[in-house]
Amino acid sequence: MILPLFKYHPNPIDTGAIERTEEACECCGQARGYRATSTIHSVESIETICPWCIADGVAAKKFDGEFSDSHPLLSDGIDREIVKEVCERTPSFISWQQERWLSHCNDACEFHGDADKSDLEALTGEDLNKFLNAEYIEPEFWSHILQSYTEGGDLAVYKFKCRVCGKDQFYSDCS
Repeated sequence: MILPLFKYHPNPIDTGAIERTEEACECCGQARGYRATSTIHSVESIETICPWCIADGVAAKKFDGEFSDSHPLLSDGIDREIVKEVCERTPSFISWQQERWLSHCNDACEFHGDADKSDLEALTGEDLNKFLNAEYIEPEFWSHILQSYTEGGDLAVYKFKCRVCGKDQFYSDCS
């Protein structure tokens, strides 16, 4: 079965947002072989939602919830239809704290998972300064962060890509 395409999360299996399962989806009741690893923010406790119920918005509607917090995108002035696409029809990701979907060029960015060390080593100049300032990281700690950084570690750096200009965007989170 071919997975649905997600404009703002193009490789959800690679990022770990979608995994194989034998469990039935709590939205449609079907066992389609896949489920989202992060759940929906809802008053109900939902464990298993298939990618198809995410993609068509049925799960968000049925459970009156969101897969990602809409506040960061709305605060950035992103069009409400784009915010609905990301938050109601796109699988989210698991973060240490609350996930935060990034935007750039008046659009939501694509999520590409944990940054790898080479992504962080490529951050220099004004791009590095913007990242450090946005994440409240003191510049003198950056070399230590680079030395000890591992994907999936206690300090996570998530990679996003602007759909308009192609520029990588990052944010950090820690346990």
